[in-house]
Amino acid sequence: MSFDVIVIGCGVVGASIARELSKYDLSVAVLEKHLEPCSETSRANSGIVHGGYDTKLGTLKCELNIRGNRLIREEAERLDLDFHQTGSLVLAFSKEDEDSVSELYERGLAMNCEGLEIWDKDTVLENEPNISENVRSALYCGSAGIICPFDMTFSGIEVAVQNGARFVNNAEVLDIKKGRHGGYDVETSQGVFNAQYVVNAAGLFSDKIANMVGDYDFSILPRKGEYRILDKTCFSVVKRVIFQAPSKLGKGVLVSPTSHGNIIVGPTAQAVDSIYDTSITQEGLGFLDEKSIKSVPSLNLRKTIRVFSGVRAKTKTKDFIISESKHAQGFINVGGIDSPGLSSAFAIAEYVVSVLEDAGAKLVKKSKYNSSRKRIQKPDYGQIICRCESVTEQEIVEAVRRPAGAVTVDGIKRRVRPGSGRCQGGFCTPKVMQILSRELNTPMEEIVKGENESFLLIGKK
Repeated sequence: MSFDVIVIGCGVVGASIARELSKYDLSVAVLEKHLEPCSETSRANSGIVHGGYDTKLGTLKCELNIRGNRLIREEAERLDLDFHQTGSLVLAFSKEDEDSVSELYERGLAMNCEGLEIWDKDTVLENEPNISENVRSALYCGSAGIICPFDMTFSGIEVAVQNGARFVNNAEVLDIKKGRHGGYDVETSQGVFNAQYVVNAAGLFSDKIANMVGDYDFSILPRKGEYRILDKTCFSVVKRVIFQAPSKLGKGVLVSPTSHGNIIVGPTAQAVDSIYDTSITQEGLGFLDEKSIKSVPSLNLRKTIRVFSGVRAKTKTKDFIISESKHAQGFINVGGIDSPGLSSAFAIAEYVVSVLEDAGAKLVKKSKYNSSRKRIQKPDYGQIICRCESVTEQEIVEAVRRPAGAVTVDGIKRRVRPGSGRCQGGFCTPKVMQILSRELNTPMEEIVKGENESFLLIGKK
């Protein structure tokens, strides 16, 4: 099968690139090694739309974070994104922190970051009464917000597919060779796909994919982040994204509402040897607890309903790597997309299209293009499948039937949230499996949690 462009990877960046490419008269395929989009770094994301003030002036991160933030706000209604412009605060607890906050403020102004203000202690506590009395001041960023990273990913691939792109799941890339008739032959577990141009948006595996075309110019340095999710009864403890003054390791531990009404606490920032290390550690959770309580002393961590971790794809450059490979014409690397990758995703997609054009791709806008989509809607009545999150049967059915629809229990969870509440799927999982079995015409015992062979049932009665 031949295409003009192949995108490898369907996290939030790959899906955003596919959506941007689908505006043009190009044949596009998106290859995803997992059964579902949004299955690696994008699924274990803080869900924060950063203002951009803490990036380094002159870097791609700076340019694309500022642009990406604006694009999310512009596109939120069209794509029906689960986005809330809450604003954020960076708290200062010492003179050193206050110097850091002042530096961030000045840097943000130089970048044209929108909505920046310095708040004194009284203003902080007036707006966020549960913040520690030890706070001295804070940087407020009005353009920051929260978003559902799952929904942002699904919106991209859904729009791409409805405009003609092809989504191929369970397609692990095994090798890439020069095509017999030009371009590249991408060998996968689902067969061989040919394209004139390849976009490597493989996240944690982007260096391995680049190696397949003789490009060894960058390596991924995995960094793990652990998180807590608190019950919805904690939602009112803060209204905004709450950071502490940053360290060399990153933005530090945040306390933030989520777009679904929970509170998220995290992440840690631990260098790990393996990109597969998503373990939860006592040390990591202890670190989260210590730092989060410093910001919000009344935070009830006993209300934790889930802990999880994700791995970010850092590189030695400390910047995004987005360019045509020096070693393979028409092969575009999109690597090292760590924070603020989610905030920058739409801008990264625009930038990739410009790199493809410079590489020789002919870009002609489609005369007919459907730029909008709607989230799965909650009907006013129906059979309730998930009591914790009030998810109906029809929502689950629609999650399966949509473009690039769900095929696993986790895929349903990330689209409409059964299993995300207090009981963590104890009540609804069998019912979700029954609906998947019916809609996919697949025996119950063959329904999987998230990956191949992650079976939930053994045997047949």
